[in-house]
Amino acid sequence: METTAYGIVHFFPGGTKEQYEASLAAVHPGEGILPEGQIFHAAGPSEGGWTIMAVHESRASWEKFRDGILLPRMQQGIQGGFASQPEETVVDLYKVMP
Repeated sequence: METTAYGIVHFFPGGTKEQYEASLAAVHPGEGILPEGQIFHAAGPSEGGWTIMAVHESRASWEKFRDGILLPRMQQGIQGGFASQPEETVVDLYKVMP
């Protein structure tokens, strides 16, 4: 069975670079280091807020990160982080190129 890469797009209405930096520091293992199973990360301002795009090796990899790290830390509250839950779009990726 072939594992399909899994993409996540999070849009935080009203989100800022400062909130992103605080949130990223709380959920990523270190500066420039991706969580286990994540193969791509990009983020930037978009109309009306801040958008984060991530690609994981598989849906299982995303769910492990989401359930084991991301949601618990967001539920604890991240000082200076995003104030609300994101609008989420998931993508079962057909192709991922370097």
